[in-house]
Amino acid sequence: MIEFIQWATLATCGMVAAARVPSALRGQNRSLFYIFFLMTLATLLSIHDPYVAIDQALGGMNYSNLLLRFIIFAAIYFVGIRVTRGFGAQDAYRLITGRVGMLVLLAVSLVLVAVFLLMDTAGSSAGMVAQAHKDQRNAVLVEYYGAAGRAYPAYVSLVLLPAMVRAVRSRLPVLVRVAAFLLGTGGVAIALTLLFPVVPPELSQLKYLVNYTAVLCYVVGLALIWVAKVLNTRQAVARKSTEK
Repeated sequence: MIEFIQWATLATCGMVAAARVPSALRGQNRSLFYIFFLMTLATLLSIHDPYVAIDQALGGMNYSNLLLRFIIFAAIYFVGIRVTRGFGAQDAYRLITGRVGMLVLLAVSLVLVAVFLLMDTAGSSAGMVAQAHKDQRNAVLVEYYGAAGRAYPAYVSLVLLPAMVRAVRSRLPVLVRVAAFLLGTGGVAIALTLLFPVVPPELSQLKYLVNYTAVLCYVVGLALIWVAKVLNTRQAVARKSTEK
């Protein structure tokens, strides 16, 4: 079941990214293509077989996992910019792109790299599962590493959440409100990843469910905003044609 969700998420991200290629080549809303492309790449690196193949090519030291974390950071940063601008959430925009947001990103990135360098990372393992089982020291470091990797996405998601709630309760077009609901749901899912350390081993599959729910909600939510914009543009052109 989890494997199906992983590949279905990858397929969804890939199709949406591919659909944005023509517009990106024309220079229209390239940021959306970058977001979808980054999410596609992040999903690919979260699946066992592609992860191991790519990491083996990089030396088998799990550099792919570190790369994955920074790809996620970049994706969520651009999502934050795109969403705050689209919904006019100036306060949230400043909290993401301003001094506070940059300090949070820098601090989390430094901790992430430092903990990674302290670990014994030898042996490609998706999710660093094998590293956590090497010894007690490595197990603790893997937990800290995972917490650092979840901290920045959770920060951005929580910053965006109030704006999404306001949008859902507004009189914006239905598609836009549905998109805001999905983006808010994705944000809640990402925030819930902060609780992963207390999830019992027998419920570990819930982690995958939460992660891929977040990705799908963000991708579909952003895609709906794009569709709503296209429909609005077509309606405006149709109105002008009628007036003539």
